[in-house]
Amino acid sequence: MNARNALGKYGEDLAARRLTEAGMTVIGRNWRSGRTGEIDIVARDGDVLVVCEVKTRRAGGFEHPMAAVGPDKARRLRGLAERWIHAHGGAPPGGVRIDLVGIVLPDRGAPVVEHVRGVA
Repeated sequence: MNARNALGKYGEDLAARRLTEAGMTVIGRNWRSGRTGEIDIVARDGDVLVVCEVKTRRAGGFEHPMAAVGPDKARRLRGLAERWIHAHGGAPPGGVRIDLVGIVLPDRGAPVVEHVRGVA
């Protein structure tokens, strides 16, 4: 595993923990839909299906992770959510929500984890 993949995996582990601590149930990770992309985390929040994008960055000169979901990324996530629903028997009664967990890893100290609900 290269450093970038290790960073992403670490961030996804932190995100899954944060979602679980918020009362959600993680039901899938790294779900792929052919060549169209990947859903980092699929979770349930009550009767709502949550498709969660996770962005992890080291502190410094890179774009803040919360800025990583623009219109094109949001459209891709909505399409992936539709494919997941189709592959898993339909939408839940509460519908679908797309969340973002952004993680910044400082040079020292604990990671900063932000969870934003309904980004797309």
